[in-house]
Amino acid sequence: MSRRSIFNTIAKKASHAAGTPWVFCLALGIVILWACSGPLFGFNDTWQLAINTGTTIVTFLMVFLIQHTQNADTTALHLKLDELIRVTRKADNKLLNMEELDERELEELRRTYEALAERAAKRRSGG
Repeated sequence: MSRRSIFNTIAKKASHAAGTPWVFCLALGIVILWACSGPLFGFNDTWQLAINTGTTIVTFLMVFLIQHTQNADTTALHLKLDELIRVTRKADNKLLNMEELDERELEELRRTYEALAERAAKRRSGG
């Protein structure tokens, strides 16, 4: 198994796990435990630093794991849509590389499709 596929597997599992109620409850439990331990440590700077450091590290690592998973999902979605466009006879093939267009080109396409939608709405309403 390559390093990339090992990372991919870990990232997907971690990203999925992070969104479960169990992990949320675990995180909430840690925060409650930390808050309740405040009087024991006299609410000192080290006590505050512990939660700040922990949450910063977890957040930092999760950003990369979630971004990796999001990138993979977005790529898969683009490929699926590209295949649907490719096999549809009347589809506009210039949409196949739409994610590569600049803002101006995307705005032009948006206006084109907005106008098509308005015409279709008028036909449906009989006007």
